[in-house]
Amino acid sequence: MSSALARAEAFTPEEAAALAPYFGNTDLPVFVLTNLPEAVKGALFARYSRSAKSARRLFLDEFLGEQAGQGAGAPAATGADAGAVQGTLPLPRPETGPGQGRARRLYSRILAEYGDDSVAQLGGAHLACEGISNVATKIVERGRLMAYLEQSTRYVPLTARPGGRWPYVVPAEMDDPALRSCFVETLDRAFATYARWIEPLQAYYRERHPRETGDSEGVYRSVIRAKALDALRGLLPAATRSNVGVYGSGQAYEALLLRMQAHELAESRELAGLMLAELRKVIPAFLERVDREDRGGRWRDYLRRRNADSRRLAAALADTMDDPAGGDSSATGGVVLTDFDPEGEVKVVAAALYPASGLPYGRLLAAARAMPVEERIRVLRASAGARENRRHRPGRAFEHATNARDGLTD
Repeated sequence: MSSALARAEAFTPEEAAALAPYFGNTDLPVFVLTNLPEAVKGALFARYSRSAKSARRLFLDEFLGEQAGQGAGAPAATGADAGAVQGTLPLPRPETGPGQGRARRLYSRILAEYGDDSVAQLGGAHLACEGISNVATKIVERGRLMAYLEQSTRYVPLTARPGGRWPYVVPAEMDDPALRSCFVETLDRAFATYARWIEPLQAYYRERHPRETGDSEGVYRSVIRAKALDALRGLLPAATRSNVGVYGSGQAYEALLLRMQAHELAESRELAGLMLAELRKVIPAFLERVDREDRGGRWRDYLRRRNADSRRLAAALADTMDDPAGGDSSATGGVVLTDFDPEGEVKVVAAALYPASGLPYGRLLAAARAMPVEERIRVLRASAGARENRRHRPGRAFEHATNARDGLTD
């Protein structure tokens, strides 16, 4: 079965030497960040999400000069300068620093012998996954206790064709030649349509939103392009390649890797193998249980059985259900509201009042039910406050109302 993962960007020997102290490898699409201040790692990932460049290329072009103590805007060091840069930063690899042996033994005993998972929250790592499908990005980003920055299709036009091919993944499982040919033809057409319409849409938005006095040319150009890309990205298929920067604790990575190893998608399992190898370069003690048969193995088996049983029951249920074409409007396409809490508004009002009062939540619920609509609106407006921009977010009271929507296709 062929690999679905993209080939990593090629670097010159000089560039590879300059990158080596700061990245787990220079020749694979998955790598950890090492020997960098936390602020630099965060800034690099922030740029990463809005750039078509790889993380390592961004580091060479925009960060390396300053990291080596050079002036702002200094060019990246290459050639003989790269060696000099490394010489000015005698930073130890994390796994060879002081106390590493003691720490690893301690974590190994607490995690493996005592099963105290919470200690694995005390260390983390930054990891980059490049050229993976959008399906795989959602598998990676499923964990709730991690931080993610994904390449944004609102700011990065996907018009480059590395190796003469549009940037999408052909699943390794797709071994039927006819199906594979149809898949490739369909996605090629989608990308060609996407690329063809970028400039006409920009022209449309320039006409609709003329540049105003005081707007800089660079900002205006970026805004117009973002509008066009935002309108077109619905054409991009789920197989579109993307880059993801991840930060998480050892505990979160352990759960993520086991879930990915148990996944039915071959790309997920292959990606998990590369991620585990990289993460062991910086947080090995937190990942000792992943491939132990009595620990990680049993966890993976549980996940596989659970997933298989759920798929089997879902398939059996589908066979007994009426044909959606027989009149079920919820299966005809678009976005359908499938469920909501009829008392959601009441609960939000009560939750908004709760921290500001000394009354029990039950009494506030009863009061909210008895309120006229105008009074509820007053409470909700006070709780939301006078929001001046999207970063002014209402409080957590609004989490008390839930709904479920289903995005369907014809």
